[in-house]
Amino acid sequence: MENQLRTIWNAGGVAINGWLAVANSFATEIMAQQGWDCLTIDMQHGLIDHQSLVAMLQAISITETVPLVRVPWLEPSVLMKVLDAGVYGVICPMINSREEAQKLVAYTSYAPQGTRSYGPVRAGLYGGADYHRKANQTIVRFAMIETAHALDQVDAILSVEGLDAIYIGPSDLSLSLGHDPQLDEVAPQVAQAIEHILERAKAHGVRAGIHNAGSAKALQRARMGFQFVSISSDARFIASGARQVVEQMQAGLSTRA
Repeated sequence: MENQLRTIWNAGGVAINGWLAVANSFATEIMAQQGWDCLTIDMQHGLIDHQSLVAMLQAISITETVPLVRVPWLEPSVLMKVLDAGVYGVICPMINSREEAQKLVAYTSYAPQGTRSYGPVRAGLYGGADYHRKANQTIVRFAMIETAHALDQVDAILSVEGLDAIYIGPSDLSLSLGHDPQLDEVAPQVAQAIEHILERAKAHGVRAGIHNAGSAKALQRARMGFQFVSISSDARFIASGARQVVEQMQAGLSTRA
């Protein structure tokens, strides 16, 4: 199966990515039906284990949405297991050096390019009988740039062959640079760092993605040149929608009284 994320990028477009933190296949199915280009299942900070991941991937697979996963860490067995489950891209947190980026590419690539072990139990069903021949070119590999050290090493990280994209975590980057964690309204120093990372990614021909709290900021960053923008999360959508209804009811009942 073709990776539509690569198709969007090759056409010069911007991928709209949703974020999943709720470990529930029905919630995932609802999100997948809303027209997102991609959905990222968050196994780092979301409440999701491997069995939940598989059920969520099955819910996504009834749509054209591209399934991605943010893994908990740069750990080969986890990376290989999520790929065998059928994800078409991995976002790996806290990549701080060229060596770590090289490991990410190796762990997610079959030989001779990498060290991924063969056993695409569900991926073979989802991706087709020729999955193993196309997997290295199909899978998208994101290295998260979210620390001051990674900022210093950004050119070395971006120079790694086989790294498709970087993904900026504004909250951790803010913390690492000595500021409160923010997604959209970041401190000027953090905004400058984000612009620098984007500029270097463009120079290396690597796609750049970033997490956003709202669509207005996501659109602004897309205009800057980001080709992968995530907006909020399923958990935050539930909370904000419910809060809005409750506040409207409370305000209406208060006025009536």
